[in-house]
Amino acid sequence: MTGTGFAISGAAPSARPSAGPRDDRAGRDGRADRAGRVDRGERGERSDRAGRAGRDERDERAGRAAVPRARIRHNDYGSLLPPDLGGWEPRLRVSVVIPAHDCQEALERTLAGLAAQTYPAHLMEVVVADDGSDPPLRVPEITPANTRLVRVPDGRWGRGWARQTGAAAAAGDVLHWVDSDMILDREHVEAHMRWHHLAPYAVVMGDVRFTPSAHDGAGPSAREVFSAVEAGDAEKLFDESAPHEWRAGVLEETRWLRDAGAGAYRLHSGATTSVPVAMLRSVGGVNTTLNMGEDTDLGFRLAQAGAVFVPDPRARAWHLGPSTVMIREKEVHRHNWSVLPDLIPDLRWLRTHPRRAWLVPYVHVVVDARGASYEDVRASVDSALAGTLVDVAVTVVGPWSELPAGRRPSLDEPLLDLRLVRNLYVHEPRVSFTEEVPAGSAPAPFRLTFPAGWALGADSLAELVKLAEREEYGLLSAALDEGASGVRAARFERTAAFARAALVNDGPGGDPGADLDDAVHEMFGSLWVSAAEVGVTTAGEAEPVAGDTAKWRADSARWKREAEGLRDEVESLRAETERLRAEAARLAAERRRGPLGRITSMARRRGKTG
Repeated sequence: MTGTGFAISGAAPSARPSAGPRDDRAGRDGRADRAGRVDRGERGERSDRAGRAGRDERDERAGRAAVPRARIRHNDYGSLLPPDLGGWEPRLRVSVVIPAHDCQEALERTLAGLAAQTYPAHLMEVVVADDGSDPPLRVPEITPANTRLVRVPDGRWGRGWARQTGAAAAAGDVLHWVDSDMILDREHVEAHMRWHHLAPYAVVMGDVRFTPSAHDGAGPSAREVFSAVEAGDAEKLFDESAPHEWRAGVLEETRWLRDAGAGAYRLHSGATTSVPVAMLRSVGGVNTTLNMGEDTDLGFRLAQAGAVFVPDPRARAWHLGPSTVMIREKEVHRHNWSVLPDLIPDLRWLRTHPRRAWLVPYVHVVVDARGASYEDVRASVDSALAGTLVDVAVTVVGPWSELPAGRRPSLDEPLLDLRLVRNLYVHEPRVSFTEEVPAGSAPAPFRLTFPAGWALGADSLAELVKLAEREEYGLLSAALDEGASGVRAARFERTAAFARAALVNDGPGGDPGADLDDAVHEMFGSLWVSAAEVGVTTAGEAEPVAGDTAKWRADSARWKREAEGLRDEVESLRAETERLRAEAARLAAERRRGPLGRITSMARRRGKTG
């Protein structure tokens, strides 16, 4: 695949590298500003000017901020060629959002580091989301020019609410999360933003190192942080620091997530991560019900929306002290693993229960019931619900609004078959009804769509998942039959693949009318199989749905107990056989020795016992 960079055809002219050196740009955007940042009055005036300029240019932003839609295969972002730091002309606005609670001193250090960033000041705002601090947090003297505080609504609390409150107030094209105990290197924000100018579905993660302690009280002052970051010497603020071992190991094993495939989202963290605002809003923002694990949940939903996760080693940052996970890992997992199984079906080891339902299904099955008989629809839906893969939800498509509500002939109404289908499943929590095939199935990672009258085998869904995961296919098509209109197929779609295909087709240089299947094939791959290969048959040929896995487990447990009893009996019989064999050998030996031998043997035995 051809690399995508600022200088190639299709990129906006303003994206070409700037001829000016870094220091010129820093002088243009920064040195006068930085001196003025310490002066609250001048900073406020500059913020007002920036706000007016932003309002004047808002109508132009859509054209100015157009980003080319690179076609990235899986999570291999290596086709993107980011420009050198300091050698390009940014155009996207970034909102740095800092969720914070009772941490004024740490916040002042974080803001001081942000005040010394190389990214243009007029393209950056900072939003501090105060999560009920007492006393309330305040904006310090050394801070970026366009910094403001917002409060989490009364009665709400926690990291989920703080992150979402800040995100709702953000005005930029890109939202950049930063924790309140972080110090960013001077080029950190710029390093992130390079990628966002290349792909509108990039989620960029900074390279975080952890210091041994939080430096509270005895740590560097805000002014020391500002001076060190501005001089490019932030690392000298700390005697030592180290990366998170697990994260470093994953990065090494996956070529910095280029080979991580669908699991790349698991490194998503809110400590210093940036995401396009449009993509964040498309997935519903941050889950405000979560006070822990919200980063992993958001990362999973962004993945289903087509995101590519890019860890950038040039986006350096330091976390003051070890993280909560590093200090209390088992307790954090104990807490989060009570919540995340409902939200992230991809965490298969957390979904070991054989029968229960989950909030987000692993596979969303769509059965088209339009024009089909009650018996055919029932065969299709029942087969989907009765398979060995149990975390499934089924949507039945049909003209449900046409069912009359008033008096009707119970046995002769025109849409009797449709009525019977609704009667049968209206109280089944895993079945829903819709008039049209849903546009997407996010956050469920997979969707199977097929016409009524076909039945899945017990392992059909499990086999389709296994086949899709083996090569990370975006689409599997199982040929059902062929008629005048062509081949009918059951379609097994990867949600993330079709979400990304829609993004690249709709963007600059894309073709909104292009076939999504072609884009999915290019970025994820696709495969045709026969229905028989995955156990799909017609309703008439399918075996009746029967059996109860709980009964099979009970039978298995009974058989295991019986087998253990028989094993104990066999061991007892074996021991008795060995005893009898030894006794027979002794008697045979005595016979060979004659009467004197027997007398001697008897005397020896009496001597041992008497």
